Amino acid sequence: MGVGRFVYTPILPLMHAQAGLSTGAGANLATANYVGYLLGALAGTLAPRLMRSAAVLRGSLLALVATLAGMALTHSTTVWLLLRLGAGAFSAMVFVIAAGSLLSHLREHPAHLPGWAFGGVGAGIALSGALVLVLRTVGNWQAAWWASAALAAVLTLGAWGLRPEPAPRPAPSAPAARAGATGPRTHRWFGALFASYTLEGIGYIIAGTFLVAAINQTSPGWIGSGAWVLVGLAAIPSAALWAGLGRRWSRPDLLLAALGVQAVGIALPALVGGVAPALISAVLFGATFIGVSTLALGAGAHLRFPRAVALLTAGYSVGQILGPLVAAPLLHDGYHRALLLAAGIVLAAALAALALRVRFPHAMPTPNAVPRTGSTSGHEQLPVTAEAASEA
Repeated sequence: MGVGRFVYTPILPLMHAQAGLSTGAGANLATANYVGYLLGALAGTLAPRLMRSAAVLRGSLLALVATLAGMALTHSTTVWLLLRLGAGAFSAMVFVIAAGSLLSHLREHPAHLPGWAFGGVGAGIALSGALVLVLRTVGNWQAAWWASAALAAVLTLGAWGLRPEPAPRPAPSAPAARAGATGPRTHRWFGALFASYTLEGIGYIIAGTFLVAAINQTSPGWIGSGAWVLVGLAAIPSAALWAGLGRRWSRPDLLLAALGVQAVGIALPALVGGVAPALISAVLFGATFIGVSTLALGAGAHLRFPRAVALLTAGYSVGQILGPLVAAPLLHDGYHRALLLAAGIVLAAALAALALRVRFPHAMPTPNAVPRTGSTSGHEQLPVTAEAASEA
């Protein structure tokens, strides 16, 4: 999924230089991918049986590989749009099934394991970034798409035997459900959280789409792709590490810190040229974007607002769709202004998270249900899964 969804970012500069792709069309391709991701996530929500099917998983994996290979077969922007739309949808379905499988089969295991498993997204980013970094000197944009399809095919073989989540057991009796509904009204905290997470969706995706192209404008050609490899490497341990920090600090505090660090990372290459700022930016961005989702959705689940995870995910997904569209008017003179816009939006998300900290109800009544093993970290992993299911 990390390859299928994110390899477009390091290939984008090659398509600008070699395939005649305009900056506006590049933003539209990114938007198509995010629309497809939302559609795939909605499919998982509306047809949960499909998301427990090994056949759907394998079909989605093969289709994702096909969308990558198809990008090299045409120069039609319309076909590219359809292929990136499909890549987004199939990525979402793969991630929904993998996430459900993780929660189901690792339920009785240490809670940090799902966090490391979600680091597979970062591993896919790092592998695809390294692939494009090598190919940019010996091949062209079409070779990069062919190679990414081959890499995804190899990873598909490794994922072929993944067992989807089994059908759920009957729900517990009504008293337990009623117990979970007790506690303080959490509307104002959830409102701040929703605003913060939606703004994060807008700001993060602008950087996630255009970071490599922006770095390439002021740094040697290999630095952009190299920075994207660092983004992936930093993302691999991020979910597990942020979940571990949650044992000592509260989610609102960690969310504020993660958003602040991410805003600095996004703005850095737009304000300071050179290799070192670009690489530092990549590490800061990679270490926070998955962690922010972990923390935000963990806070939503903690507040027990009705359908909190679904609402937060919807806001985040819509934010991802809006991000490239909002940035598109700023791309005529390069990508630096778009990065500054993204940093400002993420900073606004941090301010909303600051409001979340005011009298946040850290202690909520515990439902009368059987707790899961590893209560503190394990509780945080449920939101990671839900975010994984529709991300976004």
